[in-house]
Amino acid sequence: MIAHVNLDEIAGVAHEPEADAFRRPRGIVLLTHGAGGNRDSELLQRVCDEWSRGGWLAIRYNLPYRRRRPTGPPSGSAAADRAGIEEAIALCGNLIDGPLIAGGHSYGGRQTSMVVAETKPPRVDVLTLFSYPVHPPGKPERRRTEHLPDITVPTVFTHGTSDPFGTPEEVREAAALIAAPTEVVDITGARHDLRSKTLDVPALAVEAALRLLR
Repeated sequence: MIAHVNLDEIAGVAHEPEADAFRRPRGIVLLTHGAGGNRDSELLQRVCDEWSRGGWLAIRYNLPYRRRRPTGPPSGSAAADRAGIEEAIALCGNLIDGPLIAGGHSYGGRQTSMVVAETKPPRVDVLTLFSYPVHPPGKPERRRTEHLPDITVPTVFTHGTSDPFGTPEEVREAAALIAAPTEVVDITGARHDLRSKTLDVPALAVEAALRLLR
């Protein structure tokens, strides 16, 4: 299924769909990581596993700055990282017939949302954002929402209610700027890493994305 695409170009790892061998995948999911992480983050692995269980091909990949160095922040690399997201969408978007869902955690989700906002017509069917950084911690006046009105695809925000990068109210205000259906999935008590002892975060995020896709 992915034999004709070299995922090494995007430092990608594929989670093959758990489905009958004679059935085609339902679609493709492309997810990338936050500023301090990489494609192997626990969150990305769990979310990709959840998508694959539902018959989707899920790919988690490294942004260009992470391909250059194994640790450290993305300092000054936003434009190059967006180009890397465009590359991933172009590389994987035509692998199979079916919807394309893209997004990521924190920084990776924000950069993906900017690519989706800039691409007309968009090549993504649903945007899925985990811990979207509405503003830096402790600086609510520095909103990172200027591009959101240019997004025209359904968008899911999965967000911890104790995330210092945005309160539930601020996330809903951000979601309301998008010119398409949105859904906010509150993860009660979770912080920026979206860890929860009581809620199945991947399942909730996937269910919300599928609702918007329908």
